[in-house]
Amino acid sequence: MTHDIDDVGFSAPAVTENDIFEYEFEGEGTTVLAFFPGAFTSVCTEEMCEFRDSLSELNDLGAEVLGVSVDTPFSLNEFREQYNLNFKLVSDNRKEIIDQYNVRTDFLEMGFTGLAQRAIFIVNDGEVVYSQVMDDPENLPDLDDLREALKEFSE
Repeated sequence: MTHDIDDVGFSAPAVTENDIFEYEFEGEGTTVLAFFPGAFTSVCTEEMCEFRDSLSELNDLGAEVLGVSVDTPFSLNEFREQYNLNFKLVSDNRKEIIDQYNVRTDFLEMGFTGLAQRAIFIVNDGEVVYSQVMDDPENLPDLDDLREALKEFSE
């Protein structure tokens, strides 16, 4: 499944190895964008740890991985440290990226609005070529399906 997004690029705060910086994403090469509702929640932690554990294989398939949530950079940095996440986490605290990728959602039963819907996208040379958008936040994306899709771009 693909998503029609005119401009895949964005600029937002990111964290990696205790460094917080303004990250410019232009969509070059192959990148997996992994949107998640919130740091330190059980399902999001499980998902980001799965990406951590799969990172070497995803990198071997030519993909960079970026985790994206509306959490602050400081919260994401602590999340990265506690779970030894070995890829960049992007803070969309202005909620521009979730709107750009059409993955803004509300969890009204819990009193939360304007969170990232759990979703993964493959951006390849400036174009979204693959997406999984989870309707139920309790469901994890299918990383095997993601790997198969990435193999198309690594050959």
